[in-house]
Amino acid sequence: MKIKVRFFASYREIAGRPEEVFELREGATLSTLISKVRSVYPKLTKLTDDLIVSVNKRYAKEDVVLKEGDEVALLPPVSGG
Repeated sequence: MKIKVRFFASYREIAGRPEEVFELREGATLSTLISKVRSVYPKLTKLTDDLIVSVNKRYAKEDVVLKEGDEVALLPPVSGG
């Protein structure tokens, strides 16, 4: 199945693109996708400890099972005050 991943802020800079489509097996979880993203973009690994993730514009946990056509957004944590 194909899952669109959108990169935001510093993640977009590291990936060098705003989005990419990843191919996963049916029944894959968000955790599986994040591992795949990290393998393609190793520089994201150290930055994804505090990763904020949404699936179809709703915040999601890593155990969510993805479906064909889902859109996943990877957002770095917001800092400042």
